[in-house]
Formats: sequence, C-alpha cells, structure tokens
Amino acid sequence: MADNYITAATEKGNVCISEDVIATIVGAAISEIDGVDGLASTVGDDIMEFIGRKSLSKGVKVAFEDDKIIVDILLMVDFGCVVTEVAEKVQSSVASALEGMTGMSPTVNVHVSGVSFPRLKA
Repeated sequence: MADNYITAATEKGNVCISEDVIATIVGAAISEIDGVDGLASTVGDDIMEFIGRKSLSKGVKVAFEDDKIIVDILLMVDFGCVVTEVAEKVQSSVASALEGMTGMSPTVNVHVSGVSFPRLKA
C-alpha cells in the first residue's frame, strides 16, 4: 500500500490521505477492542515479512469508491469470545475512528479468519 492515496475533492482543493494512514487508524481502533487477538496476515504479507519488508497494513485492505472508504479487515479473535459481538465492536470502533479523523464515511467489512488459543506456559 506504500504510495496509494485516497483523494477527496473539497472547495479549496484536494485532500490526499495515504492508505497506510487509514490502515494505521484501523489498527489503533482495533487495539482497543477486547476479544481481538490481532490482525491476520495473508500469504502476500507473510512473503513480504520473509524477505525483510514489514507491512504496516498487515490484515487491512483499503479501497476508495464513490467518495467512500471501504476497509476489509482480517481478524483473529480470542477463543471463548462471541465472534459476532467482537466483529460488531470492531466495525463500530473503526467506523467512528475513520469518520472522526478523515471526515469520510467508511464501509467496514470484518472477516474473522481465525481463533487464537491461550498460549501454554512451559
């Protein structure tokens, strides 16, 4: 996502926001939610990390259509949590954060791609 920007026309000109900024806002909003273990990675993210490039947008896909931000989030949920409740809290938190920081109305799609189990102590 490095050099992709979302552009919104205003009366005084254009406002360009990096997709990485959107992904960072999403990550910060998600970190506040109980039951979220983290963002899931895709095969492409894993390959990039393997060759030494850390992806800031791991687990987050950002698109812009018809003056609306569309965010797809790949999520890992803690075992024992109600998946639909966690996903709805993520949608609400991300939508509020993006509206507050960008002034644009987002569509937030949450894809729960796994469940994380507690790690056993050795």
